[in-house]
Amino acid sequence: METHNITPVLRFRARALLAFGLAATALLTTPATAQTYPSRPVTLVVPQAAGGTNDIVGRLIGQKLGEVMNNASVVVDNRPGAGGNIGTQLVAKGPKDGYTLLMTISSSQAINPTLYKNPGFDPEKDFKPVGLIGAVPNVLLVNPSFPAKNLAEFLKLAREKGANYQYASAGNGTLNHLLGEMLNSMGGISMQHVPYKGVAPAINDVLGSQLPIVFASLPSALAHIKAGKLRALAVSGEKRSPVLPDVPAIAEQVPGYNGTLWIGLFAPAGVPADVLATLQGATRKALDAKDLRDKLDQQGVEIAAPTSPEQFATLLHNDLAKWARIVKASGAAVD
Repeated sequence: METHNITPVLRFRARALLAFGLAATALLTTPATAQTYPSRPVTLVVPQAAGGTNDIVGRLIGQKLGEVMNNASVVVDNRPGAGGNIGTQLVAKGPKDGYTLLMTISSSQAINPTLYKNPGFDPEKDFKPVGLIGAVPNVLLVNPSFPAKNLAEFLKLAREKGANYQYASAGNGTLNHLLGEMLNSMGGISMQHVPYKGVAPAINDVLGSQLPIVFASLPSALAHIKAGKLRALAVSGEKRSPVLPDVPAIAEQVPGYNGTLWIGLFAPAGVPADVLATLQGATRKALDAKDLRDKLDQQGVEIAAPTSPEQFATLLHNDLAKWARIVKASGAAVD
């Protein structure tokens, strides 16, 4: 009976079984990638209070993101405080798996790093851009009982009354705070700033006549403007808003005045590249959806033109430099 040397065959089988075992172990231990992402709820941290622009837009974006990512669950988690720093820190220091994202605004991401001595995050090193959503102007609003009926009358009264007029904002160092300081400086007036913990309580006190004036983002104030409960005197952008075509831009009376708010989605640095790419693609797809675009347009959000993550990173970098100059010139600072 002829015999054969079976040792090479056994060695081959042993190597094959070892390779198979290693591959199986890798599949069990490798974190979820874009093929399975998301396999559980995704949280959009909004570092502002409910009822503000970022909250309104975040909920619309979250709903559409969930739809385009195979009906995934996307929830909004409001974490206000310290001008947006608390929620931003939470994401910066949190898990890097793509399940905790930051829906934020330019005042938090581009102003706070200069305004605060220690904001607790680095806007460029700690985050990766996912998508630029759009931009909104702020609106200079007064209670309907306020004697000025238009921007020219407002500036005239403010110059006469000086610091007798107080204006409300969403908090120290927020964009609507700095817009008031810019108007003081460029418009030759001297309103006193009264900070609130969020735009909603600031608006509520102007509605209730506790204060006469507030700067607020258009989406957060639009319903009150349409109902006649607040009078819109001017918008903060360099041109009029299509949503309020009869309301002038402040720049029409104060040349060079310009301040708009952008809204964007970020992931913490360190998120897997394939998950980041999935999020970036889903965000672009969501923004291409007509129903979402219509809803954002109705809120006064000017949807961003298709913008690459690299272009968004450049926008943030340039805005950091721009607002650093404005903050330093205004003398505003928060410990």
